Amino acid sequence: MATAASILFDTGARDRIAAIPGRLRETFRSGRTRPVEWRKGQLRAVECLLKENAPRLEKALAADVGKPPFEAYAADLGFPLGEAAIALKNLDHWMRPQRVSVPAIQRPGKAWVQFDPLGVILIIAPWNYPVQLTFNPLIAAIAAGSCAVLKPSELTPQTSALMAELVAKYLDDDCFAVVEGAVEETQVLLEQRFDHILYTGNGRVGRVVMEAAAKHLTPVTLELGGKSPVIVMPDANLDVAAHRIGWAKWTNAGQTCTAPDYVLVHQDVEKPLLEKLKAVITEFYGNDPKTSKDYGRIVAERHVDRVASMLDDGVEIFAGGQVDKAARYIAPTIVRGVKPDSKVMQDEIFGPILAVMTVRDLDEAINFVCDHDKPLALYIFSGDEKLCARVLGETSSGGACINAALWQAANPHLPFGGVGPSGMGAYHGRWGFEALSHRKGVVDKPTWTDPKIAYPPYSRVKEWVARKFL
Repeated sequence: MATAASILFDTGARDRIAAIPGRLRETFRSGRTRPVEWRKGQLRAVECLLKENAPRLEKALAADVGKPPFEAYAADLGFPLGEAAIALKNLDHWMRPQRVSVPAIQRPGKAWVQFDPLGVILIIAPWNYPVQLTFNPLIAAIAAGSCAVLKPSELTPQTSALMAELVAKYLDDDCFAVVEGAVEETQVLLEQRFDHILYTGNGRVGRVVMEAAAKHLTPVTLELGGKSPVIVMPDANLDVAAHRIGWAKWTNAGQTCTAPDYVLVHQDVEKPLLEKLKAVITEFYGNDPKTSKDYGRIVAERHVDRVASMLDDGVEIFAGGQVDKAARYIAPTIVRGVKPDSKVMQDEIFGPILAVMTVRDLDEAINFVCDHDKPLALYIFSGDEKLCARVLGETSSGGACINAALWQAANPHLPFGGVGPSGMGAYHGRWGFEALSHRKGVVDKPTWTDPKIAYPPYSRVKEWVARKFL
């Protein structure tokens, strides 16, 4: 099988990196990526890559981010395997042109929407789920019939190098390339013309990506995260809420873009919820989470400093709070007494600190959410269907769960994406196929008849027909 290129930045790397999109575009223009057989072949190759190399990928993820084997497989490998399977099952249907009606004045004729591949896609992946967030967009690009340049994060060097090696071994060299490296390499890529850019990461870099894309009028999909709130009402099942909030928060040591960031809990149930969340930490990770094989690590020491600094701003540490910078460890932590101007409330935490604030009623919770940037996710815990419907109807978020957390991002049949500052565009499953395709409108009219109604000279009869049917 052909191999894919992995380019390391050195003296001559700028020119080599800059040449990659043009090389892939030549392949795209040849028509190689358009047939369904080619797309399915590459999707099967992705499946083989992930299945045959799962132990190596899990080992790299453990080294880079301290992921437990279960989380490495379930979150980083299992998701793209599911995406590939769904694409393989549904690709023929997705690619089929969609017939639409033809206005009476345009008959005889027929019309349809067909999905055209965009061309060459740039995929810039983050470090928190480096395999999932590289291969999920890649699967969408393959399904859509496009070529792709992959840029993994430099903060996960072992995983990045291994993905470059495996893409080179399993996928089509003329259609896919991996560019390793850091800021310099990314900047060179962003100077080039692509047909779509899909970036996952923070809003600061998202603005850089969007500015670079604007120079070429390149469309973008931005998955940016934000401070995802949890609303807990008095009628919630607190045992279930504590387990589901705790699992969603402390998976991957809190380094998940859709993780619960802060809790708005009704003041009547703050104390029991806090006690149950504290008990969940022990249930999940034992008396000393640092020794738990099921608890991850922070990706880099500078991120340990960033997250730990949020504990120095007058908040009350209710549970956890231990920090070991050398071990890249921050304990699962709960803080209460949080104020809107607390440091922990200023930016996305992206770490294992769960901030808890009390509210007097649902109105206060909704108003607080609406007064801040639209989040990537919102979670509501309540047994009242009307109350939950009100939260969904009066707030805006990229996705949401009722009496659960994270699962909206794990369902490949739902669109995954942000709104406003938490991102733009969405993908996963069919939504990914459509995001990386162009919807081309087509009209086909026969030539055996050619009504003159639209042609000059215009008469009263023609004008009557136009006003009647247009």
